[in-house]
Amino acid sequence: MKMDTRRFEVRLANSDSDVRAAQNLRYRVFVEEMGADVSAQDHAAKIEQDRFDPYFDHLMLIDTTVAPGEHGDNVVGVYRLMRGEAARDGVGFYGAGEYDLSKLENTPRKTVELGRSCVAKAYRGGVGMHLLWDGLGDYVTSNNIEIMFGVASFHGADVAPLAEALSFLHHKHLAPEDLRVRALPEHYVSLNQMPMDAVDQKSALRTIPSLIKAYLRLGGMVGDGAFIDHDFNTVDVCLLMDTKRMVSKYREFYARKRG
Repeated sequence: MKMDTRRFEVRLANSDSDVRAAQNLRYRVFVEEMGADVSAQDHAAKIEQDRFDPYFDHLMLIDTTVAPGEHGDNVVGVYRLMRGEAARDGVGFYGAGEYDLSKLENTPRKTVELGRSCVAKAYRGGVGMHLLWDGLGDYVTSNNIEIMFGVASFHGADVAPLAEALSFLHHKHLAPEDLRVRALPEHYVSLNQMPMDAVDQKSALRTIPSLIKAYLRLGGMVGDGAFIDHDFNTVDVCLLMDTKRMVSKYREFYARKRG
């Protein structure tokens, strides 16, 4: 799908109506498409929200050729971003409800938590996600971020069909000890479902969602263990990216941004 990139704007939300539009897109993707559970009130308003939203920066992809309409229909891609200092001054990281993030909470390095990334159905397979990532690059460089992390999801809450994919992540992309956050003990599900020599790598890669594969190509790593999110009907892994360990192509991209 080809699109004229000039029709798009990428920027942070700067009003309540902007955030509402982001929440409405999240509703269409996470609730209507993926089956996430929200309150009756949020169903009526057609939004997906939580108590963390006021503390996040909301990065938006806007199609300037589309009228906003009642629900901010011109917002066609979103990412929410929480810097470490905002988490410490607010309600903490969202991912702390799934993972022990003490290694990231206590690091002197600058961090940002990524989450709720989605693109409207009609805009997938084109430039949308690339433009959002370009905006993320601007955000990371302007805030001198060194570590990016966030929960990423496999659709469905059953681990069995994901055994090869999860095992592949464990054996090939486990984060080094200094960044290896661990799923909370009461919810811990091992990624190591089978030995690597039993994994069909092509099958595993077909099962891994595109966003996770994109992170991996850039040097992304996973924490220890998965978390089953029954409200969102997903199996979650914690992805981490360290700018010092990134593959050269992406590191050079950030260097150009700084330049």
